[in-house]
Amino acid sequence: MTSDGLSMDTPSFRVRASLAPMLGEPRISSALISQLVAGQLLRGLERREPWHRVRGEDGYEGWVHEGYLEPARGDERDWPVTTGAQVQEADGRVRALPFGARIAPDAMVISGDVYDVDELAQQFPAEPAALCHSAEHSFVGAPYVWGGVSPWGTDCSGFVQAIARLHGLALPRDAWQQALAGEPVALDAVRAGDLLFFSDRDDGRVTHVAMVLEGERLVHSALGRGGVSVESLSADDAYVRRLLSQRVAARRIL
Repeated sequence: MTSDGLSMDTPSFRVRASLAPMLGEPRISSALISQLVAGQLLRGLERREPWHRVRGEDGYEGWVHEGYLEPARGDERDWPVTTGAQVQEADGRVRALPFGARIAPDAMVISGDVYDVDELAQQFPAEPAALCHSAEHSFVGAPYVWGGVSPWGTDCSGFVQAIARLHGLALPRDAWQQALAGEPVALDAVRAGDLLFFSDRDDGRVTHVAMVLEGERLVHSALGRGGVSVESLSADDAYVRRLLSQRVAARRIL
């Protein structure tokens, strides 16, 4: 089992880069489908040198170049986790690590916030108020990037998944998958911490996700806003009106 409670075979690799692209095909020009942060574990499924098709801790699969990977050593799930830090590695390299990255025990933290595994549940409990606080404040200014998962650039579902993981909640990677998580909630009965889902397609397939905040607000990463944005649902704003007209479902994950 992973720290998210998802099953995964014995990991083959961990991510060595601060942020690694996961692609749809084993070529550098292929589309970005997701990203992986340092210390995340992967199970190797197929090799086409120098590429590996891998499965992440959330069950998501894609292709990663071997340059971003190194062999898993087995204790990574016990490594401290950062919400953003600068560290000096054992070999002397200094680098920035993004939200959610695991930090090797022999690295020295220069700046930023780092939490031992036992501290995470205390600092980031699985409670609606805490979840909403993290969602509203952790990714401020993050630009929209299709496939992104960090404050350096994120899409809607990558943002929601990263925030949930910090609070010990396992969510799948894509918005349509997240729309099957938790319990269904009526659109007129949502509360802070619930997820709202939207569709801009004729068939109603989910294409976007946001998190509900207190005070008739929501937070999401949206291309139409250029990145992470907090919206007032009562605002006289054409964008918000269009967004609300596209609501198709809500789920309660807490």
